[in-house]
Amino acid sequence: MKNISKEKLKKFEKDFNSAENKVITNSVTKNGFFYSCENYEEIRNTRYEFSVDLKQGDITNQKRSGRCWIFASTNFIRYFLIKKLNIKNIELSQNYVAFYDKLEKCNYFLNCIINTIDRDTTDRHVTFFLDNPINDGGQWDMFLNIINKYGIVPKSAMPETYNSSNTTEINKILKRVLRNFAYILRTNYKNGTSLEKIEEQKLDMAQKIYGILCTAFGKPPVKFDFEYTNKKDEFYRDSNITPMEFYDKYIKELNLDDYISIINAPNEDRPYYKKYTVNYIGNVAEGNKITYLNLPINRLKEMAVAQLTDGVPVFFGSDVGQESSRSLGIMSRDLFNVQDIINFEDNMDKATKLEYRESCMTHAMMFLGVNLDENWKGSRWKVENSWGNEPGNKGIFVLTDDWFNSYVYQVVINKKHLKPEELEAYNENKYYMELEPWDPMGTLANMN
Repeated sequence: MKNISKEKLKKFEKDFNSAENKVITNSVTKNGFFYSCENYEEIRNTRYEFSVDLKQGDITNQKRSGRCWIFASTNFIRYFLIKKLNIKNIELSQNYVAFYDKLEKCNYFLNCIINTIDRDTTDRHVTFFLDNPINDGGQWDMFLNIINKYGIVPKSAMPETYNSSNTTEINKILKRVLRNFAYILRTNYKNGTSLEKIEEQKLDMAQKIYGILCTAFGKPPVKFDFEYTNKKDEFYRDSNITPMEFYDKYIKELNLDDYISIINAPNEDRPYYKKYTVNYIGNVAEGNKITYLNLPINRLKEMAVAQLTDGVPVFFGSDVGQESSRSLGIMSRDLFNVQDIINFEDNMDKATKLEYRESCMTHAMMFLGVNLDENWKGSRWKVENSWGNEPGNKGIFVLTDDWFNSYVYQVVINKKHLKPEELEAYNENKYYMELEPWDPMGTLANMN
């Protein structure tokens, strides 16, 4: 193994000492790379006008938490609720969903520990569990698992708390508790405790976790009053209803189980028209698996356009940190000219970036519109984010079609928009192609 010699280092220094590099260095050291290479032409050409433009309530804010998937999912539902009730705005309780998601994830973790209880802690799967016993991340199927089991409530019935909006502390506490519980269960098993007794101990642990969550997020409502005033100034009250009654009365008609996840993972080992799941990632033990149908990127765009023109928003997952500006609210491959500053050529395509861990699914948002050209193709997409109303255009982002090709990995689409052969692939592929929990297609569910 060769080192960098002093002679070679002197050559590096000499080659760098150009007038151009001095100017670039002065700019980057003062402003950082991205501010120094913003493409003014791309910013100037950005438009917040869309030929298909769905109207939504106020922009939501997940604050210092990784609950983007919960916000994107509840934003999807409230779009219809606003129309149904003829109201200006409503939020569904992200805290309520997060509470039961945390409870179920803790049980799921302990199940994984029990299922691998005879393996060494150096086993890669066991190490994966122990590295990150609990997190904020999730997926569309995990959201459905929670509301199908526990129902849902308006935000007024279970508002945000400090810990729901700032999850670092509660996650740190739960991780310590869960690792300790894993140690106890594994040690007891080594000492001869039966698996039946281990399961009983796990339920006692779940009760302890429930108490911790109540302390952090507040106790979930058993019954509540739902009150609202519509645009005609007519007041309504639905008294003493349960979360499941609220779901059945106001949400169930949407048939959310008809909406499925379509992904684009163009790697050779991920054939298209196959159904995938991610092992060891989930929340409700008896709930549905994370399920993806892998299709070419043009089909994701075509179905997203079809759903939007049908008046229905689109939940989507992407790598939001790539070539995007939070302050400008722009996601474009032409926004920053970093390659020019560092004299670097990016040779990786989408499949290679997934394979080499340069990119993965990190954030869920919602498409609320698209600008269609004369060929009915989307040139730019209207994005509802959950970072409050300060970024972008009052919380709305613009996503270019080229960025869609490169960094959008998932759209949630009503099955009616699938072609017959795609629907057949989804329905008749009883065999799931299984991805490991550390796969890039599982990262959205693993985000802290």
